[in-house]
Amino acid sequence: MNLVVIGAQWGDEGKGRIVDYMASAADVVIRFSGGANAGHTLVYQGQKYAVHLVPSGILYPDTTVLLGTGMVIDPESLFDELNTLSEQGIDWKGRVLISSRAHIVFPEYKERDRRLDKERKRPIGTTGRGIGIAYSQKAARDGIRLADIFDDSWKEVLSDEENRFLDLYRDQLSDMMVDITSYLHREKPERVLMEGAQGALLDLDLGTYPYVSSGYSAAAGASLGAGIGPRDIDGVLGVFKAYSTRVGNGPFPSEFLPERDGELGEQIQTIGKEFGVTTGRKRRCGYLDLVALKYACRANGIDGLVLTKLDIYDGFDEVSACTAYDIDGTQTDEFPASIDALTNAGPVIKTFPGWKRDISGITEYDQLPEEARRYIEFIEEYCETPITVVSVGPERNQIIIRRELWTEY
Repeated sequence: MNLVVIGAQWGDEGKGRIVDYMASAADVVIRFSGGANAGHTLVYQGQKYAVHLVPSGILYPDTTVLLGTGMVIDPESLFDELNTLSEQGIDWKGRVLISSRAHIVFPEYKERDRRLDKERKRPIGTTGRGIGIAYSQKAARDGIRLADIFDDSWKEVLSDEENRFLDLYRDQLSDMMVDITSYLHREKPERVLMEGAQGALLDLDLGTYPYVSSGYSAAAGASLGAGIGPRDIDGVLGVFKAYSTRVGNGPFPSEFLPERDGELGEQIQTIGKEFGVTTGRKRRCGYLDLVALKYACRANGIDGLVLTKLDIYDGFDEVSACTAYDIDGTQTDEFPASIDALTNAGPVIKTFPGWKRDISGITEYDQLPEEARRYIEFIEEYCETPITVVSVGPERNQIIIRRELWTEY
């Protein structure tokens, strides 16, 4: 069985935590796109683990994790991360594999990335990790894949500085390199979990272009990044938070505004600890954007939604969501491609009563307060997609399973 987990918003939805939970029953976890610009915080037995390039399933000693074909990999960042995991008691050797077709991020890409963003007429707000440069090199057919760094013909193409950089890591990378398609065909793992980076609304084609990532973060990218055919995918899960967040520049129709929403944005940011794992930047916060979420469900064929951080609203008198956009006096419930339209869109808000109680210890859906269930069921009806999982806290066991996750959809 091959399942895909993607973010259904602008990233930072809690994908890593859900993948970590599901990985206990997975044979292989594949990160199918992105680079060190992504970040997941995993909490296990009170200890926090931060991963950026390594798939979230690494905490399970019997799980193999694969950095897929759609990834762009900075070897320095990768081995810094692996060394940190070793210091935290995680034995990763022999369990971390890399697709031979994944591309390499060189140190000079980072400065080029930052410089390019400063020179843009519309700065993206890049993390400066060299990701965009690596993907642009790939698209221009000037990139360097992992397989290439062992070929003498490519060594002649690379600069002395680039070769010296790779010399630090070639031996270790050689031991980790696999042809991902052949590996999966040969090993025939029963359960494969494919993990996306960022969120569907940051996908290069489906997202809020040009304020998007340079890679694919939509569900369709899982097939390419994992080296399998689209018919081999058995289900797609989309992860979203009870509110919306976004990092960097770009339109955000439901963003909290002090003049309209008072201190609500700061409250959610503080309670939800909305700071980037990779950059430490504050995340912009807003009402749950159901227009965008419904679009993500339709564009990605999402079979089941995973709702995270519902507990952040425990102390609030009311909970609100954006159910339509008001664009120059006209209301719409469709997600426009036009950046100007999204920038000018104002949220049409629907308000629900809050539940005013601690739900962090609840493990059964029927035990949730009626107000919380009403909020959940409205989201399901609006998006025409079932919410199969509800997370009520950061720990692995603070989760309500409404439908068995490892099942065909």
